[in-house]
Amino acid sequence: MSTDPITFDSRPSLNRPVLILAFAGWNDAGASATTAVRYLTEQIMATKFASIDPEEFYDFSVQRPQVRLTEGMERRIQWPSYDFYYGAGIGIERDFVFGIGAEPHLRWKAFCDAILSLARDCNIEMIVTLGAYLDEVLYTRPVPLTGFATDARLTKELDLIPSRYQGPTGVVGVLGDACRRAGTPNMSLWAALPHYLSASPNPRGALALILRLAQWLGLRVDTGPLERSAAEFQNKVNEVVNSDPNLSAFIRELKKREFEQ
Repeated sequence: MSTDPITFDSRPSLNRPVLILAFAGWNDAGASATTAVRYLTEQIMATKFASIDPEEFYDFSVQRPQVRLTEGMERRIQWPSYDFYYGAGIGIERDFVFGIGAEPHLRWKAFCDAILSLARDCNIEMIVTLGAYLDEVLYTRPVPLTGFATDARLTKELDLIPSRYQGPTGVVGVLGDACRRAGTPNMSLWAALPHYLSASPNPRGALALILRLAQWLGLRVDTGPLERSAAEFQNKVNEVVNSDPNLSAFIRELKKREFEQ
């Protein structure tokens, strides 16, 4: 294994940076977390500056590389990757680093060590992970947010329902444990999405994550396009529910249970 799996294209000088991460796959119901991070990178016009070598961490028979044709019809291989971007916050004296890619298949401890190494190199003040999961929640209600943090005061400040989940975890959980052991401030924010709606991406989940994150960090982002996507998504879901008697009956039962609690 190479001594350092991270390749830097540049070494930006960063001001009080926060590292915000999302992983496609098990941690990312409705692609909400990855949609949120991609949206933020576009909004602040973040620039790619580093990546993790996929050779050590991905099983290419599970997530296969893609063949792409260039304009000159040359065939190029596009490998799975985990990439890092940086940009300056609008209206706030703080920079942001974003990490986005697929959850690795192999060597999770080494992968988390690589992220912590990048955090040290970039003088990251806090690592924030975003995620989304499926639950028995009403699609007509605001998206519930849960989370955990190394500082209990932060959980209270963000007005989050503390996560009481126990069971199988993904790389987000492993990274959170690595941050705790390394003494690196860490916060994880999760959106709960209806398990009976398999549509993906779910822009309502992404919007909920971004709004809470922007409120906490004082980050100005134009959420208009995402709000329109979320409204369109909600209208389509209403149409599906209204046309499916079984689904409508299930949701009425959920509402009844919520009222009785």
